[in-house]
Parts: sequence; structure tokens; C-alpha cells
Amino acid sequence: MAWEPHMFKELHQIPREEHVFPGTPLCAGCGGLESLRLASKVLGSHVVYVNAAGCFTNLAAFPFTPLDASWLYTTMGSAPAGAQGVRDALDVLIAKGRLPKEEDLKVVVLGGDGSTYDMALSSTSGAITRKLDFYYFCYDNEAYGNTGVQLSPATPYGARTSTSPCGVQHPAGTTQEKKDIFEIWRAHKPPYMATVSPRFPLDLEEKFARAEEYRGPKLFLAFAACPTGWLFDPAYTPDVARLAVECGLWPLKEAINGTVTHTYIPKRKPVEEYLKLQGRFRHLFEPTRQDEAIRHIQARVDDYWKQVNG
Repeated sequence: MAWEPHMFKELHQIPREEHVFPGTPLCAGCGGLESLRLASKVLGSHVVYVNAAGCFTNLAAFPFTPLDASWLYTTMGSAPAGAQGVRDALDVLIAKGRLPKEEDLKVVVLGGDGSTYDMALSSTSGAITRKLDFYYFCYDNEAYGNTGVQLSPATPYGARTSTSPCGVQHPAGTTQEKKDIFEIWRAHKPPYMATVSPRFPLDLEEKFARAEEYRGPKLFLAFAACPTGWLFDPAYTPDVARLAVECGLWPLKEAINGTVTHTYIPKRKPVEEYLKLQGRFRHLFEPTRQDEAIRHIQARVDDYWKQVNG
């Protein structure tokens, strides 16, 4: 049976209120910021954002911030531990009657893929095991973007980064496969997990609304097309984000208590349409086309969807 939204079926149902205002110093065309803006429409303003160091560091330069919520800054590896402290403090204040329960706040970790897939993984594992009631929002731009676009465990096969350049030994660029953080989280048995893309706003809003029903750790992996690191014109951010889903490279799915449902089944265009838009993959096509590497990427996608479709 196809997945059906319950709350967001038409664009006009998306709340008009803004909680992430214009004028941030983030890069033009940042797909991660677009996802956060949409997510905040459901999360509202009663939020404490615990921000791991990364691109979103630039969301707050004292005394300026585009958020109408509270914000705590941490190192890359300690945001889930920071969220634990904030959550505990709120619970103590409520228990002592110093904070009315109706004024409770959501605790949301903001982390890039460097934090999420790598540096903060042990801290995150501990928080999930302790059943910490928090949201984890990962803006996945598939590199350490804020420090010079270095290789991260989320960098996909074939991409060029500043630390995995094309060379004689590695003409395809990155030879590692992207870590499957969704399945690592799922092994911890959290109540709610989802992948989202800003080019599918109704799907994104629906998932954040559904997650409110569950107490405990909640993961959101947001596709974050990155013009600066992926080397394309910011005007193409919407095209890159949509093609990632339509080519099958970024499956839209959710997992409720471990049961996975794909919320959109693409007809699947060839991965070349996605790769050709980005400078980080240009070496796969110029000056010599690397068919073996392109076939490898396509085969990985085909294998994934073959498993999904049985």
C-alpha cells in the first residue's frame, strides 16, 4: 500500500509563520537551510537548538541570529550530550514547578554530516540508548563543508573533495562508500526516523508533524545540496535536490519503531542526470568518460531499490 500523508496534502496547508528569517550569512543556495526553514514551520518557536560546530555555526553571530528560538553552541562531538543537559534542566524545572509544563521546549540538535556520521557518533549512540527525548536534524552536504570541503564518512563514491582529489591512483576521486547512518540509528531502535528533502516540502512537513507523537530520540536526515562544495551555480540547488530523489540516490523514507516505509517511489532517472550537474563529479565525464565508475554508482542505486521492491 502506498504511503499516505495525514496532515499535509496541499501546499497551502504549510504554516505561513516563519521561524528562520532571511539574512543569514550561510552560503547562497544552501539546501540545508531550506530544510531547516521548512522544519521550523512545524517545530515552532518553543525550541532550544543545540548546534554542533559546522556550517550552521553561522546561524548565530552574536548578537544576531535568524532564529526566533534559543540556541546553544557545542563542539562537533558533543551536541547530543549538550541536548541531554538541556533536556534534564527542563525536566528538573518542570518537576519543581519553576517552569509550567505548557511552556516546555523541544530540544533539537543541529549537526552536519561530519558530526552526525563521524565525530558525534558515540555521543549520539549514548543519547539514543538513554532514550533522550530530542530531535536530531542532520543537514547532510556530504563533506566537512565549513572547513574547506574535506572528505567525510558521508561523501559518496566518485565525488571529488579537497582531501580526495582525482589522481593517477584514484581517478574516480572518493573510493569509499557513504556510511549508512540511517541503519546505524535504526539498530538502536529509536521510535522515529526519516529522510527528507526540501524539494518535497509536503513530505518533509508531514514527517516532522508525525514525529511529535513519539517521545524519545527522533532522527531527520535532510538532503543538503551544497553549491559551494559541490561546485554548481546556486540557481541549480532545486534541480540537484530533486534529481537526487528522482534518480534514487536519496530515498525518502521513515522508520517507526524500526519498521521502514518508503514515502515516495521514484520512477528513477539515470544517475548521470544528477552527476552531470555538479563540478565534484565532472572528472567522471571530462576529459575522459569513466564508464566503470558511473556504472558502479548506478549499480549501487539499482541494488538498493531491488531490495526495496523485492
